[in-house]
Amino acid sequence: MLQQSEIYKCLATVADPEVPVLSILDLGIVREVIINEQDEVTIIITPTYSGCPAMDIIAMQIRFALLAIGVLKVSIQHQLSPAWTTDWMSDEGKEKLRAYGIAPPHRKSTDTLALFEEEITSCPKCGSPNTEMTSQFGATSCKALYRCCSCQEPFEYFKCH
Repeated sequence: MLQQSEIYKCLATVADPEVPVLSILDLGIVREVIINEQDEVTIIITPTYSGCPAMDIIAMQIRFALLAIGVLKVSIQHQLSPAWTTDWMSDEGKEKLRAYGIAPPHRKSTDTLALFEEEITSCPKCGSPNTEMTSQFGATSCKALYRCCSCQEPFEYFKCH
């Protein structure tokens, strides 16, 4: 009989195709793992945003990872509600982002900024809060582009949502 811990250990090896330093568990997109009496496994995942092109690749990677440990019957279901939020990212995942050179989201999605308050994004390379946004959109829609005014290095910020 399969154990959930085995499945989660396996899922921890599945990397996000857009940010390969993160596993899908770090990212927080795995909502539930269900194992029935016949060892059929259902994985429920929530995309980081509706229509995310990486979800098909992630589903394929999940199937291959589970097949590698002998799980032959896998169902992958997409759950759109509640919508994914950066609050679901693990603290370890946020630290992995920082070490990789991407500034992680630094507040909760439910936190609101005061009128005229600006969000301060520190440089993941030198730690300086003296940064400026150069573009609201990075390589993917979940990231923005910044430049550090201290070390002069460009970096991406994983937007809070």
